Amino acid sequence: MNKRRRLATVLAGACLIAGSIGTGMAIADPSGSPQYRDLAGVGSDTTEGVGNGLAAAVTVNGVRVIGSYDATGSATITTKDPVAKPACKDLARPNGSGAGRTALINSQVAGNGCIDFARSSSLNLTAAPVGLTYVPMATDGLTYAVASSSTVPRKLTMAQLQAIYHCDPAFVGTAPNYAINPYLPQSGSGTRSFWMSTMGITETQITNGQYPCLKDKAGGVPVQEHDGRFLGNKDLVPFSIAQYQAQAGGTMNDFRGSALLGSIDGISPTTLNSDFTVKRDVYNVIPTAKEGTAPWSTTFVGPGSLVCQQRAVIQRYGFALSPECGSTAKRTS
Repeated sequence: MNKRRRLATVLAGACLIAGSIGTGMAIADPSGSPQYRDLAGVGSDTTEGVGNGLAAAVTVNGVRVIGSYDATGSATITTKDPVAKPACKDLARPNGSGAGRTALINSQVAGNGCIDFARSSSLNLTAAPVGLTYVPMATDGLTYAVASSSTVPRKLTMAQLQAIYHCDPAFVGTAPNYAINPYLPQSGSGTRSFWMSTMGITETQITNGQYPCLKDKAGGVPVQEHDGRFLGNKDLVPFSIAQYQAQAGGTMNDFRGSALLGSIDGISPTTLNSDFTVKRDVYNVIPTAKEGTAPWSTTFVGPGSLVCQQRAVIQRYGFALSPECGSTAKRTS
C-alpha cells in the first residue's frame, strides 16, 4: 500500500509549481530549493498535505524555511545537509503524530538539530524529557467512512458509534462473523488516539481483549489513516473531513477508494469543519525553549506568525481556521 502511495505522490509532484500557493497538488517531502530547510518537521498523516502546502508558501527573505516530511513513503529521510550534520542522514521516517513527537524529543535530547518540529493531530501534554508546546494551526472535523456499497448506515448518532466501538452485540453482532467491522488507524496515529478518546476506549482495554471486534490491520497490513481503499461492505473507519475534502478536490493524492463519509447526530460531514460534532485542533509541536527564538517564533508563534497568515493555504486543504492559531498556552508538564 505504501509503495503505491509513494508512487502516486511522486507522479503528482509534477503538478507543483515551485513556490506556488495556487491550486496545484503539493509534492511529498521538501521540493525545490533549498533542499534542506531551517525547520524540518515530521509526524501526522492528517496534516502532511497542508504541511507541504505551507512549506511551499512560507518564506523568509524569499527563502523557504519549512521542510515537511510525509508520514509515509521511503523508509528513511535526510532532513539536514548530511555533510554538516551526518546524524541527520537516513533517519527512520516517522509515521503519525506519536512517532513525530518521539522523533522531535529524541532530536532535542541528542541536540543534533535534525528534527525541529512535529505535526500532530492530537494533543498529548504528558511529561516529556524536553518541554513541548502544541501550537494550534487549524481545526479539523472527524467522522467515519464506509464503502459506497456498505451495509453500515451512513447516518449514526454518537451513542450508536460508541456502542459499535464498544463491540455491543446489538450493533456489531457476534464473533466470528460481525455484522460491522470497526477499524482504527495504525498505532501511533493522532487520529487513532483522538478517535479512541471520543469513543471512550483505551489502548489498555484493546490490549486486554476487552473489545475483540476492533481491528487495525486489513489483510495483515496496518490501516493507514485517511486511506479508504481497504474498506469492505461491513467496514467502518474514522476519517478526517479535511483530508477527504482535499483528496476529493485534487489538492492531495486521492486514496479514498469508494469511501463515503457518514454523518454524526444528523450533521452533514460536508459542513464547515468548525461546526461539526467531532472536531479537533491540529498542531505544530515545537520545543518550548524555542518559543521566543527565530525561526520557530516567527514561523509558528502568535496569530501574526507566518503559518497563521497563510489562511488561504490552510482552507485549501480542507481545514477551518482556528481562532487559537499561534497560541502557546498548551505545553507539556
